[in-house]
Amino acid sequence: MEAKIELIPLGSITSPRGFQAGAISAHIKQQSGSVLDLGILFSETPCTAVAVFTTNRIKAAPIVLCQERLRCGQASAVIINSGCANAFTAEQGLADAAGMAKLASEKLGLKPGEVLVSSTGVIGPQLPMERIRDGIERLTLSADGGHKLARAMMTTDTVPKEIALTCRVDGNEFSIGGVAKGSGMIHPDLATLLCFLTTDAALEEGFLRLALQNAVAGSFNMISIDGDTSPNDMVLIMANGLSGGEPISPGSSRADVFSQALGEVCVYLAKAIARDGEGASKLIEVTVSGANNLAEARQAARVIVSSPLVKTAVHGSDPNWGRVIAALGYSGIEFEPSKIDLYLGDVCLVRDGHGLPFKKEEVVRVLDGAEVPISLKLNQGQAEATAWGCDLSEEYVTINSQYTT
Repeated sequence: MEAKIELIPLGSITSPRGFQAGAISAHIKQQSGSVLDLGILFSETPCTAVAVFTTNRIKAAPIVLCQERLRCGQASAVIINSGCANAFTAEQGLADAAGMAKLASEKLGLKPGEVLVSSTGVIGPQLPMERIRDGIERLTLSADGGHKLARAMMTTDTVPKEIALTCRVDGNEFSIGGVAKGSGMIHPDLATLLCFLTTDAALEEGFLRLALQNAVAGSFNMISIDGDTSPNDMVLIMANGLSGGEPISPGSSRADVFSQALGEVCVYLAKAIARDGEGASKLIEVTVSGANNLAEARQAARVIVSSPLVKTAVHGSDPNWGRVIAALGYSGIEFEPSKIDLYLGDVCLVRDGHGLPFKKEEVVRVLDGAEVPISLKLNQGQAEATAWGCDLSEEYVTINSQYTT
């Protein structure tokens, strides 16, 4: 098998064949100005489409609509707004979500059921439907409109998050593009973000669903910023098959390459979200190796990266490694304390369960970096997992104490 996965320079959600996007200021965030807050992603041909959704028991109206419409495993477009979550908005919210889809379908020449809806922003207020109607009328789509869509999705994000890869395997070429938003209300067990993925590969629905679930498990479900989970979150993938060839099915060489590439796209976007956490100045990467099984490795890594005490120690460049050990201790996994090794960067702080003397300046130098790697070796199994998060700063409190004011 000859396989190659390459980054597409300046790639976006519209890099795969047949996808278009666009965005406009519909004045949802601000009643005046040019801040992008309404966008559409569209495929020239119907797509096989699957998604994973928030585990919050409060589910926003767009989530309810998407869960219903994706039962058929198909979609052709998604309309996305920021500035208003359309969450906890009762029957009117459901009507407005359906209304957004209908307006977009008329714009695109589709049936309303072919259009999905996603919203992000403040929970509680009703959508300004007249502004949305006007925005849809003015919105234009293009093959390079993915970059605008990435900006239109942003709330407290400071940077857009997008990527695209091209894959060549056994003479076949296909691409995968992705865009995500997320900066706060980020915590494992999907989802605490919005992510849209596209591919021009042809895929069987069952395989696509499994590939997405596996990719999410090792990426978006391994990040934590503040321990909160939003009612609006979803990861959606749309596959239009325009690269040609037979649909990719499990067990083939193309299936392996597709799964690898999809995982790389999701990890890139997940890390971008963690790095851009509200008020964050550092990316924290926690790797737990030598665990009894993958589930326990992931659980321990997530608990440690979610610890407020670990986050604040990293923020202050405080070499208080006992906080990492304490978080491991309450993670709920099985391990033998006397076998633990702990590294911060390349500095060993604990070996065989015993703390080692260290030079404070060496550890502080690691903690002062833009990326802070923490490695725990349990030395009792073969499983390994990595989780990502960010430091917890005073700026996080400031952002979230003034979110609506």
